[in-house]
Amino acid sequence: MLRRAWKPVLGTALLVGAPSYLYYRHYYHKPATETFDLAMRVRGPDGRPTSVTRRLPLLSKAQADARLVEHATLKTVTRPGGVVWKQATAILASNDPIEDANASAFIHRDVADKAYPGDLLFFAVMDGHGGPETSRLLSQVLIPAVALELHQLTSPDSTSQKAGALQTLKALLYPTSSSISAQIPLDSDPELVKRAIQDAFVNLDTELVTAPLRILSQYVDKKSLKKGAIPDLSSHPMAIASMQPAISGSCAIMALFDTAHENLYVACTGDSRAVAGIYEESPDGQGRWRVEALSEDQTGRNPSELKRLQSEHPADEANAVVTRGRILGGLEPSRAFGDARYKWPREVQTLLQKTFLEGNDQSMRPTPALLKTPPYVTARPEVTHRKLSLPTTDSPHPASALRFVVLATDGLWDELSSEEVVALVGGYLQGLKGTVPKARLSDLVKTSTGAPTVNGKAARTKVSEGSWAFVDDNVGTHLIRNALGGGDDDKMRKLLSIPPPASRSYRDDITVTVVWWEDGAEASSSSTAAEEKVRAKL
Repeated sequence: MLRRAWKPVLGTALLVGAPSYLYYRHYYHKPATETFDLAMRVRGPDGRPTSVTRRLPLLSKAQADARLVEHATLKTVTRPGGVVWKQATAILASNDPIEDANASAFIHRDVADKAYPGDLLFFAVMDGHGGPETSRLLSQVLIPAVALELHQLTSPDSTSQKAGALQTLKALLYPTSSSISAQIPLDSDPELVKRAIQDAFVNLDTELVTAPLRILSQYVDKKSLKKGAIPDLSSHPMAIASMQPAISGSCAIMALFDTAHENLYVACTGDSRAVAGIYEESPDGQGRWRVEALSEDQTGRNPSELKRLQSEHPADEANAVVTRGRILGGLEPSRAFGDARYKWPREVQTLLQKTFLEGNDQSMRPTPALLKTPPYVTARPEVTHRKLSLPTTDSPHPASALRFVVLATDGLWDELSSEEVVALVGGYLQGLKGTVPKARLSDLVKTSTGAPTVNGKAARTKVSEGSWAFVDDNVGTHLIRNALGGGDDDKMRKLLSIPPPASRSYRDDITVTVVWWEDGAEASSSSTAAEEKVRAKL
């Protein structure tokens, strides 16, 4: 049709000559979109996976940059005493919908109350798998659940205090102003705080996993079940809402800053990771960043996790509980919220499948073949504790102090090591700009190793060639860019151009939160001083 319509126009062009031809070229002929070839796995007509090569459109540099910054945020909060808290979060999806989530809460205490000075600051990232339902729910309830447990540390048996805790929980879930004002007494004993955080994680997961069973118990008794009378509750308003967060899963890592006692707690369930950058002055005045891992990757490849799992199950399961580094050969993280397939007995899974899902034309993934003595997965976190040394207007940062914390889902750690992340954030805070050969970064941003990383993934090949890019305003985006290619724009453009679900074979969802703090005077002058220092090194 279009070809026939253009015939008169083409004839006119032959008569009037070059001007009409140029007009046509300018207004109607669009240059071809750049493309690239990609090998991917697809299912053939017989249902078996096969490898094919597809030609895909390539994002421009501007489009790729826009995608990197699309979900990047920066929050700055100045507190009494002069501390300026900064939180940069960046998110990049690979799955559709994204299975990562994140949350944060600043609980500002009344500065006039001498009994409870200081603040509680919560930051968390969640790495979902098998769907986004568990991670999304955790982004709403995990921090409030921990805050509620902490509130009850000092008065666990008081009805009035429990009512006050519920009000605190409501204030966190439904804030009425930009700052959440609540008095949450927090014990200064780190061991009590660590246990409270662990209890909150475990109790919350119990609620998630048992929710379908509680609904079922309202409609059936043991005698009915023995007779095989299984009710169809697929139309129950909570049928899918209770099942999905239980059968999908999510890792979670949370940092809690207690500024009253200058304590930092990091709770890890799964294979997300937290690292700290500790700045240390050196005799030559140059200083260096010490890399401190604040969590261990909890997978079957972690020797301590393997030992724990084997000790929790019969001896005849010792070689089956972790297979190929995965729980029962399937799930990679050894701790997670949800993932009821690894927590419910086999017969319970069959029962709930028939009760809630079949009538909705949905199904659970098959029960793991090796499942015998569940649960195999727990949400109980390992909680680490570090002391902080916070600056004030009267007392700036000491010469050596913990200066920033990075929390990220495993999509970041699949591509960058803890050492690389600390060096990249350290260089960002020093004001480094442009592209830096990877081999030269250690000269510009010196690092040392403190608490080592326990890597729960297969060893990644370290690449020393290429360059790092220091071009982003948001430090979270800065880390994601460098995870996807750094100064290699072509690599980054290709990775971002791969559509889901094929993209999942090349990169994971990535969520990263960087938290750092400065005194007020330092915040206003640090950029200029840092840039001068970097220029001097260059």
